[in-house]
Amino acid sequence: MTAVAVASETVQFASDHTIIPAFLVEPIRPARPRGSPAVIILHEWWGLTDHIKHLARRFADAGFVAFAPDLYARLGSKATSDPAEAARLLNALASQWVLRDLNAGTTWLKEQRGVDPLAVGIVGFSMGGTFALTQATHNSDLKAAVAFYGKVPPLETLEYLLCPVLYHYPAQDAWVTKQEVELLRQGREKFGKPIEVCVYPEAAHGFFNDTRPDGYRAQDAAAAWQRTLHFLKA
Repeated sequence: MTAVAVASETVQFASDHTIIPAFLVEPIRPARPRGSPAVIILHEWWGLTDHIKHLARRFADAGFVAFAPDLYARLGSKATSDPAEAARLLNALASQWVLRDLNAGTTWLKEQRGVDPLAVGIVGFSMGGTFALTQATHNSDLKAAVAFYGKVPPLETLEYLLCPVLYHYPAQDAWVTKQEVELLRQGREKFGKPIEVCVYPEAAHGFFNDTRPDGYRAQDAAAAWQRTLHFLKA
């Protein structure tokens, strides 16, 4: 695919009188009558890092408006490469505030002139993957959800899925269990929900993050990227 020019900036939106920063990247191309499809990108426990910003540019290069909110905004907008600090940030994060912030961010994104408000999806990684699955059961504005190795909600929660879900599971994951992933298959069969699970037999948690060489697997990351783009465009 021929690359397109993109424009990036740091933006802000309000959530319960709190200002939340986000990284926004838009493709520069002839305007579509209804705007471009958009994707909300939810970062790992490392925070809103350069890796996530680079990923946002990749989505924009593929034709999406990419919107990466800072899930740690209420904790001082921190980013780290230290697992101990990342664990501390995750433990301090209040999920109810994250969900409120994501609802507010989705509303803000839909109102932007270059966005098709009927074509907004969400993609999350690890911690962000967990929140992507939660959003898929709460936010009717989302038309598709992709979760990379996020924690899976209880089976009964999957009855309330509001959009199709694509889940990337590394079989060597030490954080997400095979039993959790089996819940997704059960939810698909029991509730007739559009859930697709892709398994990567040799990959471990974080296999998509090319800044973490201890777990990155280039071949699996490339396959997951293509599957994600195909899923979102469909």
